[in-house]
Amino acid sequence: MALKDIFKKITSSKKEEKKDKKEVKKVEKKEKAKKPVKKAEKSTPKKVVKSKKTASEGFAYRILKFPHITEKATILAENNQYVFVVYNDVNKIEIRKAVEALYDVKVLSVQIIKMPKKKRRVGKVSGWRKGYKKAVVRIKEGQKIEDLTS
Repeated sequence: MALKDIFKKITSSKKEEKKDKKEVKKVEKKEKAKKPVKKAEKSTPKKVVKSKKTASEGFAYRILKFPHITEKATILAENNQYVFVVYNDVNKIEIRKAVEALYDVKVLSVQIIKMPKKKRRVGKVSGWRKGYKKAVVRIKEGQKIEDLTS
């Protein structure tokens, strides 16, 4: 008997919520009808301008995995060249745009290196270490990427 009472309460509360939503929609429709709309506002389309920085930073995480920090990479950083591990399906143009957007630097050139997969063995079990793609990015003289050098 108690289960029936609980079920009735649940269904009745759902019905009340639906009625409330319908009433809110009716009120909104009436308010929209009351507001006068000028003809000039209808004819002129609004232009949406996205800031360059936020729009381009949004795609950088799909291109650059992480900076590749090794001894050789730190030596290259002294000559304004920085190394990044990138996804396998990206090209030089996408890498250039991502680095310029993320670090606010002028990229002069991008070189891509595909590192092959390597066979590794631990005891009897043998397997493969994944291959990856890395990019060496040369930036304009006098500019630095502070995040990677510190």
